[in-house]
Amino acid sequence: MANILVYALHYDGAINKNSLGAVSEGARLAEQLGGEAHAILLGENVPQDLAASLGKYGAKKALVAEGPEGLAQPLVDAMAAAISGGDYKYALFGGGLLGFEIGAGLAARLGAGVVMEVTNVRAENGELIAERPILGDSSISEVKYRSEVGIVIGRLNAFEIKDVGGADAQVEALSFELSPHASQATMITRGEQRGADVDIEGADILVAGGRGLGKAEGFQLAEELAAAFGTSAAVAATRAVVDAGWYPYAAQIGQTGKTVAPKLYLAAGISGAIQHKVGMQASENIVAINKDANAPIFEFSDLGIVGDLNKILPKLTEAVKAKKAS
Repeated sequence: MANILVYALHYDGAINKNSLGAVSEGARLAEQLGGEAHAILLGENVPQDLAASLGKYGAKKALVAEGPEGLAQPLVDAMAAAISGGDYKYALFGGGLLGFEIGAGLAARLGAGVVMEVTNVRAENGELIAERPILGDSSISEVKYRSEVGIVIGRLNAFEIKDVGGADAQVEALSFELSPHASQATMITRGEQRGADVDIEGADILVAGGRGLGKAEGFQLAEELAAAFGTSAAVAATRAVVDAGWYPYAAQIGQTGKTVAPKLYLAAGISGAIQHKVGMQASENIVAINKDANAPIFEFSDLGIVGDLNKILPKLTEAVKAKKAS
C-alpha cells in the first residue's frame, strides 16, 4: 500500500486553491495505488473543521501540526516526521514558491527524489510517473522515482480541484520536534497576500501589463480597461514589472508566477519571453499590443497591434464602454 502525503497551505481560515487541487490529485492517485491520501496542515490553533473539510476533496486523514505556518523549515520538520513515522511513499505539493522550497528541503532531509513544475502524474505498475515540460515547454519529460520516497511538486493550476463529497477527514495531531535552525526565521508579512484582491486565476478577461507601460502609474491604463470590461476582468503583470515594484506579486504570470487560461488575454507592452509564455499560452484568445513589430509575443498571438499603447488602451477603454452602453 502506498499512501500519499499532501501539503495543505492555508491562510485566514481557507485552504489555498492549489492545495485543494493537490489534495484532489493525491486522492485520485492514491486510489489507483491502493492507498490513501492524507493532508498535513501546520499552524497555530488550526481549526479542526478546516482540517476535516479536506475529506470533501478525498483526504482520508488530516494531520495537524502546531507551528508557524508560511515558513518552509518548520514544514520540512513536520513532514519529515510524518513520513518517517508513517507509511508514505509519496509527498505531493500544489504549485507555488513555498511548495518548491519545502519540497526541496524535504528531499534533502530524506534523500528523496523530487520533480518540480509537474503538469501531470499517472500511476503505472504500482508507482507514480511524473510529467514535466522541458525545453521551453516544447517536450515532456517522464520521471520515475528510484528513492524510497518520491516528491511531486506541481506547476500552478496543474491539478484540478474536485469536490468528491467525501466524509470529513479524520483529524489527528502530529507531534514533531522543531529543529534549532527552523526557529531562526520569523514571519513579517505574507508576500502572497500583497494585492490579494487581484484575482487573475478566476478572471475571464485579463489585461496584462509589461515594461512597455513605462512606470507603475502606467498600470492605471490597464486598470481602467479591465474596469470597463466589468467584474469578470482583472489586471495581471510580468515578472519584471513585479520585481520592479510596479504591481503586486499576486498578479504575476509566468514560469515563476501563476498559470492562467482566460477567454481573452490582452498583453500590453509585453515582449513575450518564454518564461511569460508558459504562464498564459493556454488562453483562448491572445491580443498583443506592442510598439516593436518584431516582439516575440506576436508569434503566438491571435491578434497583434503594433503601436503606442498609451494611445491604444484609452481608445479600447472608450470602445468597450460605448459597446456596453449601447
